Amino acid sequence: MQITFSKYQGTGNDFIIIDNRELKFDRSNNSLVSRLCDRRFGIGGDGLMLLQTKIGYDFEMVYYNSDGNESSMCGNGGRCIVEFARILGLVKTKANFLASDGEHEALVKPGFISLKMNNVSKIESNAAFSYLNTGSPHYVAFVSNVRNYNVFEEGRKIRNNERFKEKGCNINFVEKELNDLFVRTYERGVENETFSCGTGVTAAALVASLKNVSTGQDYCDIKTLGGDLKVKFTKHPDNSFTDIWLEGPATYVFKGEISV
Repeated sequence: MQITFSKYQGTGNDFIIIDNRELKFDRSNNSLVSRLCDRRFGIGGDGLMLLQTKIGYDFEMVYYNSDGNESSMCGNGGRCIVEFARILGLVKTKANFLASDGEHEALVKPGFISLKMNNVSKIESNAAFSYLNTGSPHYVAFVSNVRNYNVFEEGRKIRNNERFKEKGCNINFVEKELNDLFVRTYERGVENETFSCGTGVTAAALVASLKNVSTGQDYCDIKTLGGDLKVKFTKHPDNSFTDIWLEGPATYVFKGEISV
């Protein structure tokens, strides 16, 4: 069987995207997903997404981690699939789609997407770390010298501890640099550091706001290994957040076919 695919990246977080409106892709074939995401024997990607038809929405986003398992929301992936939908002619300046964590809106410019994330009503926080869900579960810790931090070893250790090993957690290490945050993320399902994580930088921005180190009262500029992002939000007196937007690039890389 031949599969037509497109490759996209959002600040270095790269994805295989397949138009599955005719439901030809076997969603139960996890080994196929992991093989396609393999960087030596497949196409290569941090994840794979299916764009599907959903009544009442412009489309549905189905997301898989590179290990082949269907997973929770991906912020960079969400922006990329909106750009894919724009190129298909399904959306123009706005999008309304369904993902694993519910409904999402997006404001669309060619190659640049503002994606609305879910509200966050609860953040667990202590001196060592903060824990919250921004569509996916995230551990956020502020560290020194984050650019030289051993993200793989330290992230893997926390992701596999007694609390998180069963369901997994994305581990973010953060440092304030001038007016920006620099964020590095170890992602579950990839089981390695990625160049960027959209739900992770969203989590880091909200925690930074709680700690009064965000760029501004209602936004935070983020730097990652793969590029720059911005998170906008409304913070409430009870430390909940609404009107959360993740803004950044969504870049087409190439299109191809592969035999499976």
